[in-house]
Amino acid sequence: MATYTGTLTTFEGMPTPSGREPLAAAYKKEAMGPRTSPTEHQRRLGHELNKMRLAAGVSAEAVASLLGVDRSKISNIERGMRAISPERLRSWACHCACSDASYVEALAKMAQSRTRGWWERYRGVLPGGLLDIAEMEAYAMRLRTAHSVHIPGLLQTVDHARTIFGAVVPPLPEQELELRLVHRLERQRILTQEDPPEYYGIIHEAALRMQFGGRSVARAQLEHLINMSELSHVTLRVLPVASGAFPGAGQTLVYAEAEVAQLDTVQIDSTHGPDFLYGDTQLAKYRGQLDWLERLALEPDDSRKFIHDISRQL
Repeated sequence: MATYTGTLTTFEGMPTPSGREPLAAAYKKEAMGPRTSPTEHQRRLGHELNKMRLAAGVSAEAVASLLGVDRSKISNIERGMRAISPERLRSWACHCACSDASYVEALAKMAQSRTRGWWERYRGVLPGGLLDIAEMEAYAMRLRTAHSVHIPGLLQTVDHARTIFGAVVPPLPEQELELRLVHRLERQRILTQEDPPEYYGIIHEAALRMQFGGRSVARAQLEHLINMSELSHVTLRVLPVASGAFPGAGQTLVYAEAEVAQLDTVQIDSTHGPDFLYGDTQLAKYRGQLDWLERLALEPDDSRKFIHDISRQL
């Protein structure tokens, strides 16, 4: 497998965008203060508890009385601003007559996961949306993606990613660009770690032919895709131009499957940052969209040959 052997500065040695102190020191300062905004993971847990309570027709006051807390704490829990213990969560579910044991236990695991992930080192120095993407990937059991213009972030080479980050308007400061590269490399470890999630990616031919960074960078990127596709838990399928119209054209889509289907998450890129969707109708829509694309895409072996043929043309 192709790996990056360059000299990107590590997080601990990299200055903040202001250049006044090491990022590790900035992280320690942030960690000592209270969290002022919840992560997407925490917001999702609160959303699920709110949905459960409303579906049962139980008032916030009733749940507060059951748990022995103030009414305001229930509001904060449902907004993801305040933690809830797995034990109290199970009491909440019981009071709301939620009989789906698998769903409740999956929520209890979410409530128990208070360990700060590696992405927290970047809080305050990178946009929160980038951290939320890493957190979503870390908790996913399976990842299904569809890209029509860009190579998936988890599969980009450093030089390819550098070109992408260099094409931002307004331009990123050099230090933030390097930070994003280091962060992306750390994200990519999820595919080479012990017990990695299953990854199933559909890439349109247009994305494969984009020469971001020039011919040599594009060729190295295609070779990296071929190498990654040979991992047992990674499946890549190409959607040729000849396939014609397809749903979600031009859209970047990541579908993160959770331990139970109710906790699946869709992440879509936009000009203002990532959007996270998890309504039942939304999840069904994007599952259907991915199923449609899979019917159109080439099989894995044919896809690998297709990528190799494009690489030979460069």
